[in-house]
Amino acid sequence: MTTMTTQTGNPTLSLPEKSTNQTQQRTRTRSGSLLKVEQVGEGSAEQDLDQNLYVNINADWVNMKGAWLVHPVLVFCGKIVIDTIPGMNQEISWTLTNLLYLLVSYFIFHWATGIPFQSDLHGGAYDELTLWEQIDGGAQYTPTKKWLITFPIILFLLSTHYTHYDPWLFTMNLTALVALLIPRLPQLHRHRVRFLSEEQYHSGMSTPVEATFVASGSTTPIEGRTVPVTLKDSHFH
Repeated sequence: MTTMTTQTGNPTLSLPEKSTNQTQQRTRTRSGSLLKVEQVGEGSAEQDLDQNLYVNINADWVNMKGAWLVHPVLVFCGKIVIDTIPGMNQEISWTLTNLLYLLVSYFIFHWATGIPFQSDLHGGAYDELTLWEQIDGGAQYTPTKKWLITFPIILFLLSTHYTHYDPWLFTMNLTALVALLIPRLPQLHRHRVRFLSEEQYHSGMSTPVEATFVASGSTTPIEGRTVPVTLKDSHFH
């Protein structure tokens, strides 16, 4: 704020002009497309230390003895249960067996994140990671991951054979298989695909880094000021 004197001698006040930095405002931004890929669980020294502090029992079981045999055993038991449904034929039975296995596998390995038990031991280092991303410390093409990729393909080929290559059933089985295998690609490791992400709004104002008003150039007047009065008991009588 500056002080100006008019021709009549009366002082007037005028506001300073805003600088270019103060008049600039951030415009509203929105996602560039309907599909957005975000990276989660970015590795850091502290995060790696929390992950390696204790054995991750949530993902360590896939490498235990007999863990690979669990998948064909579950599929075999599921197939028997589905066959007991009255009026069930082999084409629908194999299709349901394949789809249910792929659905359960997708939920366990690619949907649920974090550790369901003893998560405090790792300081939340696995909270954003799926089970597939936790297996073998995130390493790719390990024997366990190769098996988990190969078995769904084998089950798909079996279901395709026993459905006699029906076009509709083949399309359903193939779509479900592709939906399961895509998250297992190394290119999508620790990446999330977001659909129809919401628009992001900014307030349009940033934190000021300089004074809003320009200094007037004058100091506070000290002449003609009122002398302070000290109140005594006599002033109240």
